[in-house]
Amino acid sequence: MPAIDLRLYSNVLNLHQQEELKQQNLKNHIEAQQFIAKKVWLTEKALVTKIARFYQAPCFDLSYLDLDIIPDSILKEKLSEKHQVLPLFLRGRTLFLATVNPIAMSAAEDFQFSTGFNVEYICVEATKLQKAIERKYEGDEAHLSLSDFDDSELANIEVSEINEDENNDLPDQDDAPIVVYINKILLDAIKRGASDLHFEPYEHSYRIRFRIDGLLHEIASPPVNLSTRLAARLKVMSRLDIAEKRKPQDGRIKLKITAKKSIDFRVSTLPTLWGEKVVMRILDSSSAMLGIDALGYEPNQKKLYLDALSKPQGMILVTGPTGSGKTVSLYTGLNILNTSERNISTAEDPVEINLEGINQVQINAKAGLTFAGALRSFLRQDPDVVMVGEIRDLDTAEIAIKAAQTGHLVLSTLHTNSAAETLTRLLNMGVPSYNIASSVSLIIAQRLARRLCNHCKQPIENPPTHSELLAFGFTPEQLEQVTLYEPNGCEFCSKGFKGRIGIYEVMPISNEMANLIMHEGNALQIAKQAQQENINNLRQSGIQKVIAGTTSLGEISRVTN
Repeated sequence: MPAIDLRLYSNVLNLHQQEELKQQNLKNHIEAQQFIAKKVWLTEKALVTKIARFYQAPCFDLSYLDLDIIPDSILKEKLSEKHQVLPLFLRGRTLFLATVNPIAMSAAEDFQFSTGFNVEYICVEATKLQKAIERKYEGDEAHLSLSDFDDSELANIEVSEINEDENNDLPDQDDAPIVVYINKILLDAIKRGASDLHFEPYEHSYRIRFRIDGLLHEIASPPVNLSTRLAARLKVMSRLDIAEKRKPQDGRIKLKITAKKSIDFRVSTLPTLWGEKVVMRILDSSSAMLGIDALGYEPNQKKLYLDALSKPQGMILVTGPTGSGKTVSLYTGLNILNTSERNISTAEDPVEINLEGINQVQINAKAGLTFAGALRSFLRQDPDVVMVGEIRDLDTAEIAIKAAQTGHLVLSTLHTNSAAETLTRLLNMGVPSYNIASSVSLIIAQRLARRLCNHCKQPIENPPTHSELLAFGFTPEQLEQVTLYEPNGCEFCSKGFKGRIGIYEVMPISNEMANLIMHEGNALQIAKQAQQENINNLRQSGIQKVIAGTTSLGEISRVTN
């Protein structure tokens, strides 16, 4: 993907905006346009219109383009992916290219040399261009929706348990409608961007809910007399024992939608009073490939994380409740470290996302393979980087700290509410204070907040008073030129929100902090020291997202209490 050319924005942004854009160290124009839209300087559409007007180029909305009408003769996949452009049509001897950057000469020159046609640019939005290129060259299976399938295709979607053979349990003729219904539900969850699916039986009803952007939404209510058959079908897909209904079971599903696309699910069943509840977690490997810039770290927080990852030894701890994005933060760090020069091993329960080039171990307590046991084995395997899914006990903590003290970089998670409480939690586990002070290099506490929809968010009609905002955590300086936004709701979002953004407290262990730990300071003392070192807590980091127009006051209040 071509590097960003900041000259493109010199005539459409003011000097302050240009300088802030320059400091972001963005890699391409997709990230740049998304950043500009997130800052509410200009929408992508308005930005493209301004660029096209200034450089006297036509502009076009790719959402109105039927990709099938593009002649195959003008498609050049390698050149399109190299320059992030898409040939649209020929007019005489002129080839028209969709582009984000109409001042880039290299793409025009390469296409002119390859095709023999003259080349002219048409300006388009970066996000829509990327999706159009993916759909045209990678196939429509990358962007499937329910409308792309009829019932016969839905019934024949291939299901296979991970690491097992491809032989499928063929449904009975009577169960064919159940098969179609379940497949529709699963595809609908993928389409809506759900993270979890809940199938819940009750005495007089049955409820199916999706967790979207962190909140559960009721999607369907099939007849209660189907509850047994729905649970049985899900258990068959997961390779679980359909005869065992008294004990919880765990399994996995690989839903093979097409030859090129498959989705993994983690499945958990639980016997309840009125039948088996089934919860499915969608394991999205693309979330681990987002890159650190997409996670929502502020520039100084990102630098602290990257600095800690660059150290040859020490311990990085990521903390927060279940569903706060800890796994994605860890996997993002592992992706940065994943080079041929490093030996990386992970112990996870469960292994959620498969990463090429990393040795991932699935914890199996029944077989005697615990976190502590896996860690001991890792240390005999010449590791450079070790990731422990979670530190749950003193044994695991002591081995992890020993590894961090003996030349290894260790990444792990803990379930605590803040960075300061993480240190006291280790003390309460029984880890000596001098070991904590000498081994832990960085602690990241995090939450996920829903992101306001850029299409419909609106300024608050009756904003809180200055005294209320000061009580919330704003500083007087932040109140001078702040515009607060609230959700509205439109066709592009869910009740005014679309997607989520990370809220972080990134706390390096300074010499003063280490000294405080050595004297067994409590969480309040550690948090006070962090404030003296200008480390933003979760509320303060959330307020920065509110000021940027990324999320709302109510959402920050919800996730940071």
